Amino acid sequence: MPSETIETDSHTLVTIACLSDNYAFLLRDKVTGDVALIDVPEAAPIASELATRGWTLSQIWLTHHHPDHIQGVDELCVQYPAPLYGAAADAHRLPALDVALNEGDTFMLGETPVHVIDVSGHTIGHIALYAPTAKAAFTADSLMALGCGRLFEGTPAQMHASLSKMAAWPDDTFICSGHEYTASNAKFALTVDPDNAALQHRARDIDTARAGGKFTVPSLLSLERATNPFLRSDDPALRAAINMTDATDAEVFTEVRARKDRF
Repeated sequence: MPSETIETDSHTLVTIACLSDNYAFLLRDKVTGDVALIDVPEAAPIASELATRGWTLSQIWLTHHHPDHIQGVDELCVQYPAPLYGAAADAHRLPALDVALNEGDTFMLGETPVHVIDVSGHTIGHIALYAPTAKAAFTADSLMALGCGRLFEGTPAQMHASLSKMAAWPDDTFICSGHEYTASNAKFALTVDPDNAALQHRARDIDTARAGGKFTVPSLLSLERATNPFLRSDDPALRAAINMTDATDAEVFTEVRARKDRF
Protein backbone atom coordinates (compact mmCIF):
# COMPACT_ATOMS: atom_id res chain seq x y z
CA MET A 1 0.00 0.00 0.00
CA PRO A 2 1.29 3.49 -0.78
CA SER A 3 2.48 6.25 1.46
CA GLU A 4 3.22 9.93 0.94
CA THR A 5 5.74 12.10 2.78
CA ILE A 6 6.00 15.78 3.73
CA GLU A 7 9.42 17.01 4.85
CA THR A 8 10.03 20.20 6.85
CA ASP A 9 13.25 21.44 8.44
CA SER A 10 12.29 19.87 11.77
CA HIS A 11 9.90 17.02 11.05
CA THR A 12 8.95 14.23 8.68
CA LEU A 13 5.23 13.52 8.26
CA VAL A 14 4.25 10.26 6.58
CA THR A 15 0.71 9.40 5.51
CA ILE A 16 0.04 5.65 5.18
CA ALA A 17 -2.95 4.15 3.39
CA CYS A 18 -4.65 1.39 5.39
CA LEU A 19 -7.72 -0.81 4.89
CA SER A 20 -9.96 0.45 2.07
CA ASP A 21 -9.93 4.19 2.81
CA ASN A 22 -8.23 4.81 6.19
CA TYR A 23 -5.05 6.71 6.93
CA ALA A 24 -2.45 6.32 9.65
CA PHE A 25 0.36 8.82 10.18
CA LEU A 26 3.96 8.81 11.33
CA LEU A 27 5.48 11.98 12.77
CA ARG A 28 9.25 12.05 13.28
CA ASP A 29 11.10 14.69 15.28
CA LYS A 30 14.32 15.14 13.30
CA VAL A 31 16.32 16.47 16.25
CA THR A 32 15.85 13.40 18.44
CA GLY A 33 14.67 10.81 15.92
CA ASP A 34 11.59 10.07 18.05
CA VAL A 35 8.64 8.77 16.04
CA ALA A 36 4.93 8.79 16.84
CA LEU A 37 2.29 6.70 15.11
CA ILE A 38 -1.18 8.19 14.99
CA ASP A 39 -3.95 5.57 14.87
CA VAL A 40 -3.50 1.94 13.89
CA PRO A 41 -6.16 0.85 11.39
CA GLU A 42 -4.02 -2.04 10.11
CA ALA A 43 -0.65 -3.34 11.21
CA ALA A 44 0.93 -4.60 7.97
CA PRO A 45 1.28 -1.38 5.95
CA ILE A 46 2.54 0.52 9.01
CA ALA A 47 5.10 -2.17 9.84
CA SER A 48 6.24 -2.17 6.22
CA GLU A 49 6.72 1.61 6.25
CA LEU A 50 8.68 1.49 9.52
CA ALA A 51 10.89 -1.32 8.22
CA THR A 52 11.58 0.50 4.94
CA ARG A 53 12.66 3.62 6.82
CA GLY A 54 14.52 1.80 9.58
CA TRP A 55 12.45 3.58 12.21
CA THR A 56 11.24 2.37 15.59
CA LEU A 57 8.24 3.75 17.43
CA SER A 58 8.50 6.02 20.46
CA GLN A 59 4.78 6.59 21.00
CA ILE A 60 1.38 5.54 19.62
CA TRP A 61 -1.44 8.11 19.76
CA LEU A 62 -5.05 6.96 19.49
CA THR A 63 -7.70 9.51 18.52
CA HIS A 64 -10.86 7.53 19.28
CA HIS A 65 -12.19 4.05 19.90
CA HIS A 66 -13.63 3.00 16.53
CA PRO A 67 -12.17 -0.32 15.35
CA ASP A 68 -10.89 1.09 12.07
CA HIS A 69 -8.55 3.34 14.07
CA ILE A 70 -7.28 0.90 16.72
CA GLN A 71 -7.71 -2.68 15.51
CA GLY A 72 -4.08 -3.07 14.44
CA VAL A 73 -2.59 -2.13 17.81
CA ASP A 74 -2.03 -5.59 19.27
CA GLU A 75 -0.47 -7.02 16.11
CA LEU A 76 1.78 -4.03 15.48
CA CYS A 77 3.00 -3.84 19.07
CA VAL A 78 4.40 -7.37 18.88
CA GLN A 79 7.01 -6.05 16.43
CA TYR A 80 7.02 -2.35 17.36
CA PRO A 81 6.11 -1.97 21.05
CA ALA A 82 5.52 1.59 22.21
CA PRO A 83 3.52 3.34 24.93
CA LEU A 84 -0.10 4.03 24.03
CA TYR A 85 -1.55 7.53 24.43
CA GLY A 86 -5.29 8.19 24.31
CA ALA A 87 -8.16 10.04 25.90
CA ALA A 88 -8.86 9.37 29.56
CA ALA A 89 -12.56 9.78 28.74
CA ASP A 90 -12.30 6.98 26.16
CA ALA A 91 -9.97 4.69 28.11
CA HIS A 92 -12.68 2.09 28.77
CA ARG A 93 -13.03 1.56 24.99
CA LEU A 94 -9.38 1.75 23.95
CA PRO A 95 -6.50 -0.71 24.30
CA ALA A 96 -4.86 -0.36 27.72
CA LEU A 97 -3.34 3.11 27.80
CA ASP A 98 0.07 3.96 29.20
CA VAL A 99 -0.73 7.69 29.14
CA ALA A 100 -4.32 8.93 29.62
CA LEU A 101 -4.86 12.39 28.14
CA ASN A 102 -7.30 15.20 28.90
CA GLU A 103 -8.17 18.42 27.12
CA GLY A 104 -5.49 21.02 27.75
CA ASP A 105 -2.71 18.51 28.37
CA THR A 106 0.64 18.94 26.64
CA PHE A 107 3.22 16.21 26.22
CA MET A 108 6.47 15.88 24.29
CA LEU A 109 7.56 13.81 21.29
CA GLY A 110 11.29 14.35 21.52
CA GLU A 111 11.53 18.15 21.38
CA THR A 112 8.06 18.52 19.82
CA PRO A 113 5.27 19.74 22.11
CA VAL A 114 1.89 18.14 21.45
CA HIS A 115 -1.38 19.68 22.61
CA VAL A 116 -4.48 17.63 23.41
CA ILE A 117 -7.88 18.94 22.30
CA ASP A 118 -11.25 17.38 23.09
CA VAL A 119 -13.10 17.30 19.75
CA SER A 120 -16.14 15.26 20.75
CA GLY A 121 -18.93 14.94 18.21
CA HIS A 122 -18.16 11.95 16.00
CA THR A 123 -17.67 10.13 19.30
CA ILE A 124 -17.60 11.29 22.90
CA GLY A 125 -13.98 11.38 23.99
CA HIS A 126 -12.54 11.87 20.50
CA ILE A 127 -9.31 13.88 20.74
CA ALA A 128 -7.16 15.78 18.27
CA LEU A 129 -3.40 16.02 18.71
CA TYR A 130 -1.87 19.32 17.61
CA ALA A 131 1.89 19.72 17.14
CA PRO A 132 2.40 23.40 16.28
CA THR A 133 6.16 23.21 15.61
CA ALA A 134 5.44 20.41 13.12
CA LYS A 135 2.55 22.43 11.66
CA ALA A 136 0.45 19.27 11.95
CA ALA A 137 -2.84 18.38 13.61
CA PHE A 138 -4.15 14.84 13.77
CA THR A 139 -7.91 15.21 13.67
CA ALA A 140 -9.04 11.73 12.51
CA ASP A 141 -12.84 11.80 12.14
CA SER A 142 -13.53 15.26 13.59
CA LEU A 143 -12.33 17.87 11.09
CA MET A 144 -11.83 16.03 7.80
CA ALA A 145 -10.75 17.02 4.32
CA LEU A 146 -13.79 18.95 3.01
CA GLY A 147 -15.97 17.44 5.71
CA CYS A 148 -16.47 16.39 9.31
CA GLY A 149 -17.26 13.08 10.92
CA ARG A 150 -20.77 11.74 11.19
CA LEU A 151 -22.27 12.34 14.63
CA PHE A 152 -22.50 8.82 15.99
CA GLU A 153 -22.42 9.83 19.67
CA GLY A 154 -22.28 13.62 20.03
CA THR A 155 -24.61 16.46 19.15
CA PRO A 156 -24.36 19.06 16.39
CA ALA A 157 -23.61 21.67 19.05
CA GLN A 158 -20.67 19.60 20.32
CA MET A 159 -19.22 19.12 16.84
CA HIS A 160 -19.69 22.79 15.97
CA ALA A 161 -17.80 23.73 19.15
CA SER A 162 -15.05 21.21 18.34
CA LEU A 163 -14.65 22.52 14.80
CA SER A 164 -14.48 26.07 16.12
CA LYS A 165 -11.50 25.11 18.29
CA MET A 166 -9.67 23.63 15.33
CA ALA A 167 -10.50 26.53 13.03
CA ALA A 168 -8.41 28.75 15.31
CA TRP A 169 -5.13 27.04 14.35
CA PRO A 170 -2.78 28.79 11.88
CA ASP A 171 -3.54 28.64 8.16
CA ASP A 172 -0.43 26.56 7.41
CA THR A 173 -1.46 23.69 9.69
CA PHE A 174 -1.63 20.31 7.96
CA ILE A 175 -4.96 18.68 8.83
CA CYS A 176 -4.26 14.96 9.06
CA SER A 177 -7.69 13.36 8.94
CA GLY A 178 -8.59 9.72 9.03
CA HIS A 179 -10.11 8.80 5.67
CA GLU A 180 -9.99 9.30 1.92
CA TYR A 181 -13.53 10.68 1.69
CA THR A 182 -12.62 13.93 -0.04
CA ALA A 183 -14.09 13.29 -3.48
CA SER A 184 -17.53 12.42 -2.10
CA ASN A 185 -17.27 15.31 0.37
CA ALA A 186 -16.62 17.66 -2.56
CA LYS A 187 -19.74 16.52 -4.36
CA PHE A 188 -21.81 17.32 -1.29
CA ALA A 189 -20.06 20.62 -0.56
CA LEU A 190 -20.97 21.89 -4.03
CA THR A 191 -24.67 21.37 -3.23
CA VAL A 192 -24.60 23.83 -0.31
CA ASP A 193 -21.89 26.22 -1.51
CA PRO A 194 -22.33 26.09 -5.32
CA ASP A 195 -20.90 29.52 -6.18
CA ASN A 196 -17.65 29.10 -4.21
CA ALA A 197 -14.90 29.43 -6.82
CA ALA A 198 -12.24 28.05 -4.47
CA LEU A 199 -14.40 24.98 -3.86
CA GLN A 200 -14.97 24.46 -7.58
CA HIS A 201 -11.22 24.62 -8.16
CA ARG A 202 -10.53 22.23 -5.29
CA ALA A 203 -13.10 19.74 -6.58
CA ARG A 204 -11.28 19.64 -9.92
CA ASP A 205 -7.93 19.20 -8.17
CA ILE A 206 -9.35 16.33 -6.12
CA ASP A 207 -10.57 14.52 -9.23
CA THR A 208 -7.14 14.92 -10.83
CA ALA A 209 -5.33 13.71 -7.72
CA ARG A 210 -7.49 10.65 -7.26
CA ALA A 211 -7.31 9.76 -10.95
CA GLY A 212 -3.53 9.75 -10.50
CA GLY A 213 -3.69 7.59 -7.38
CA LYS A 214 -2.59 10.43 -5.11
CA PHE A 215 -3.85 11.18 -1.59
CA THR A 216 -5.97 14.24 -0.78
CA VAL A 217 -4.95 14.06 2.90
CA PRO A 218 -3.35 15.93 4.64
CA SER A 219 -4.90 19.24 3.63
CA LEU A 220 -3.99 22.75 4.72
CA LEU A 221 -6.30 24.47 7.17
CA SER A 222 -6.34 27.55 4.91
CA LEU A 223 -7.89 25.39 2.19
CA GLU A 224 -10.42 23.94 4.62
CA ARG A 225 -11.45 27.41 5.77
CA ALA A 226 -11.99 28.47 2.16
CA THR A 227 -13.88 25.39 0.98
CA ASN A 228 -15.13 23.12 3.78
CA PRO A 229 -18.83 23.88 4.39
CA PHE A 230 -18.59 22.70 7.99
CA LEU A 231 -16.17 25.56 8.73
CA ARG A 232 -18.21 28.13 6.80
CA SER A 233 -21.39 28.50 8.81
CA ASP A 234 -20.81 32.27 8.96
CA ASP A 235 -20.40 32.70 5.20
CA PRO A 236 -23.19 34.82 3.63
CA ALA A 237 -23.12 32.96 0.30
CA LEU A 238 -23.49 29.54 1.91
CA ARG A 239 -26.24 30.84 4.20
CA ALA A 240 -28.12 32.26 1.24
CA ALA A 241 -27.74 29.03 -0.74
CA ILE A 242 -29.50 27.05 2.00
CA ASN A 243 -32.03 29.82 2.86
CA MET A 244 -30.67 30.39 6.39
CA THR A 245 -29.47 34.00 6.17
CA ASP A 246 -30.73 34.93 9.63
CA ALA A 247 -29.82 31.72 11.47
CA THR A 248 -27.06 31.33 14.04
CA ASP A 249 -23.79 29.71 13.02
CA ALA A 250 -24.68 26.64 15.07
CA GLU A 251 -28.07 26.36 13.35
CA VAL A 252 -26.42 26.60 9.93
CA PHE A 253 -23.92 23.89 10.87
CA THR A 254 -26.73 21.65 12.13
CA GLU A 255 -28.63 22.01 8.85
CA VAL A 256 -25.55 21.36 6.72
CA ARG A 257 -24.68 18.27 8.75
CA ALA A 258 -28.27 16.99 8.40
CA ARG A 259 -28.12 17.49 4.64
CA LYS A 260 -24.84 15.59 4.46
CA ASP A 261 -26.42 12.72 6.40
CA ARG A 262 -29.14 12.53 3.74
CA PHE A 263 -26.83 13.02 0.77
